[in-house]
Amino acid sequence: MELEHVLVVGAGQMGAGIAQVVAGSGRRVSLHDPYPGAVDRGLGVIRSSLERLAAKGGTDPEEVLARIAPVERLVAADLMIEAITEDAAAKEDLFRRADETLPGGAILASNTSSIPITSLAAVTSRPERVIGMHFFNPVPLLALVEVIRAVQTSDATAAAIVALARELGKEPAEARDFPGFVSNRILMPFVNEAAYALMEGVASAEAIDTIARLGFAHPMGPLHLADLIGLDTCVAILEVLHRGLGDPKYAPCPLLRQYVQAGRLGRKTGRGFFEYA
Repeated sequence: MELEHVLVVGAGQMGAGIAQVVAGSGRRVSLHDPYPGAVDRGLGVIRSSLERLAAKGGTDPEEVLARIAPVERLVAADLMIEAITEDAAAKEDLFRRADETLPGGAILASNTSSIPITSLAAVTSRPERVIGMHFFNPVPLLALVEVIRAVQTSDATAAAIVALARELGKEPAEARDFPGFVSNRILMPFVNEAAYALMEGVASAEAIDTIARLGFAHPMGPLHLADLIGLDTCVAILEVLHRGLGDPKYAPCPLLRQYVQAGRLGRKTGRGFFEYA
């Protein structure tokens, strides 16, 4: 299955990274985001990332950027990779519209970290061609792609996405379509418990992260990682886990909710558990 033209929807942190690695593989990318200025900001992020990699011997940034075209609406492509906000209704609406726009043979993939792929597949006329393709942040540097098959996903679709992930220089790992898949079902309780430890005064944020880094050999502590992901995204994922699995251990920590209410979303707003310049 040839996947030479990819439509990436969402030009934020994840969408920009996905567009970069897809274009870096030699494929043509159409980058769409309905929010004013979002695509331009995304292209700026891509340029900065490519320039850092070029300084270490990577590809010429202009060569990669030349394969990324901003588009004002959904366009026909061989594959759509959705990377919009973690909101089920918004994703379902996008998948309905993409189903109407992209050719019948195109694959519709979601970068969601928690929303059921089966429910996204169900709103389309091609459920066998819908799949989860969950990249990890920062996309250009992290090798994993979690591949999630909906109940309806065909073997051919799964094989094509696994092959594409490898061609992008990533390592695909397949998971079943359960709330949080594998990655967030394990990661989010870790983040949530760290937030509880902070809320209950067990230790400072710095101490909690130091213990995780040096004691568990993690490259980043759970609170810094939550700031990188976005505290609003962490709350949204925990709520999906809580609803989907019915276990109170997945309920978001009150401190996480309070920070989100205060607009302290992490790196993207300059402050979460930590402050950023």
